[in-house]
Amino acid sequence: MSRVPHALRAGLLALAVLLAGGGGYVVAERDQAAAQVMAEQSHYIQAVAADADTSDAAKIAMVMGSYYESSYRHIGRPYFDQLGKGAPLTVCNGITGPAVVAERYYSPAECYGLEKSRYLASEAAAKRLFRFWAQYTALQQAVFIDFIHNKGEAALAGSTLLRKANAGDVLGACRENPRWNRGTVNGVSAVLPGLQRRGDANGEICEEGL
Repeated sequence: MSRVPHALRAGLLALAVLLAGGGGYVVAERDQAAAQVMAEQSHYIQAVAADADTSDAAKIAMVMGSYYESSYRHIGRPYFDQLGKGAPLTVCNGITGPAVVAERYYSPAECYGLEKSRYLASEAAAKRLFRFWAQYTALQQAVFIDFIHNKGEAALAGSTLLRKANAGDVLGACRENPRWNRGTVNGVSAVLPGLQRRGDANGEICEEGL
């Protein structure tokens, strides 16, 4: 049984339909679920697909993040993420840091701008750290971008995942994703179901594609 949630797969297929029309990343499968997600999330996915300043890998990672962080819903009001380290003030699709101001409402366009800059920064970090970056598929690159966006460049820099990738074992690196499943709850390290689902799905996408 696939570890990739159906809604996530459908969102990525919906993006693939748009990118294929522009001569970009192509997935052969077309299904009704993808069409449904495209209808419900057309504004965000179309904006991602049409953005000329992002690679296909970054676009895929942004749609992945939209699913993982908000199940494709727009979150415009900042909240304290109780599952994040230090319960950071968070908005949009997992955006934290000084740009997030409590009590302010962030429009979809503002969220997109914040998310895009973070994903481009994560992609730039990935290109610095992964020795064989250009040899990976767009899906593999997207998984590694999502890793940095979610867990940080420092976490990747000292990881077995990166060591395996830079030794030429990209499939071994893909299989490291499910191991990144722990967070801090009430000061105690624990397996978090959301991180486990993310790691399991990303591992499969990285290793097998869609």
